[in-house]
Amino acid sequence: MSSSLIIGQYVPGTSLVHRMDPRTKITVIFFFVFLVFFANNVLSYGVLLVFALLSAFITRIPVRFIAKGLKPIWFLIAFTFILHLIVTKEGAVLAEFWKFKLYSGALIQGVAISVRFFLLILMTSLLTLTTTPIEITDAMEDMLAPLKKIRFPVHELALMMSISLRFIPTLTQETDKISKAQAARGVDFRTGKLKDRIQAVIPLLVPLFVSAFKRAEELAMAMEARGYRGGEGRTKLRELKMTGRDYTVLTFFIIVVAGLFLTRTY
Repeated sequence: MSSSLIIGQYVPGTSLVHRMDPRTKITVIFFFVFLVFFANNVLSYGVLLVFALLSAFITRIPVRFIAKGLKPIWFLIAFTFILHLIVTKEGAVLAEFWKFKLYSGALIQGVAISVRFFLLILMTSLLTLTTTPIEITDAMEDMLAPLKKIRFPVHELALMMSISLRFIPTLTQETDKISKAQAARGVDFRTGKLKDRIQAVIPLLVPLFVSAFKRAEELAMAMEARGYRGGEGRTKLRELKMTGRDYTVLTFFIIVVAGLFLTRTY
C-alpha cells in the first residue's frame, strides 16, 4: 500500500466499520461534515474529535499508516493556522514580536479552523479506506434513486465518482514514478528560483497527462468489451441490506449529534 496519500485507497479488513452498509457510512459522514461547522467551543469540538478518533480506532487500520497518509495535509493545516494568526486581528493581544501582534481571537480561530480541516479529511478518508469503490457506487446509486424519476443520470454520476476515487492513488503513484525518473535525468524540483522550479514541473505534467488519458482510454475499451451499456437492466451481485449494526451506529451518531448541540454555545 502506498502511504503517501490515503484518500481514495481501500484497506481490506473485517472491522465493524468495514462490515457496515455503505449507505450508513455515507449518511453519517455527510451529516458529520455539516456538524463540524456547528461546533463553536472546546466541548463541542471535543465531542466530534472523540467520535472521529473512535471511528478510526474501530477500523483497526494501523495508526501509523493513517498518520503517514495525512502527511500532505499537515502542511496545509499548518499554513491555514499561521495565516489566521497573521490576518485575524480580534480579541486581546497575547504577545508582540517586533511589528507582529498575536491576538487571542486569531489563536482561537486558527485552532478551530485547523481542527475542522483535520476532522473533515480524517472522516472522509475513513470512508474510502473501509469501503470499496463498487460499494460506494452502489450506495450512491441507491440513495439517489428517486432522482431517476426526473431522468437524472444517477448511475453515471455514481460511476464517475467511483472511478475518480479509484484513480486518485493510481495517479499519485504515477506522479511519484515520473518525478523520480525525471530527477534521475537531472531535473531539479526542489531548488533554484521559483521560475525555474515551475519550468521543471512541465516535464512532469506532460507524461502524467499522457498516462492519465491512456488509462482512461484503456478503461473505456475494457468496459465496452465487457458489454457495458449504462445502468439499464443491470443487476448486482451483492444487494445492500441494513443490519442491526447499522441501526446501532446510527443511534450512537444521533447521541453524538445531541451531545454536540447540548455542549455548543448559543
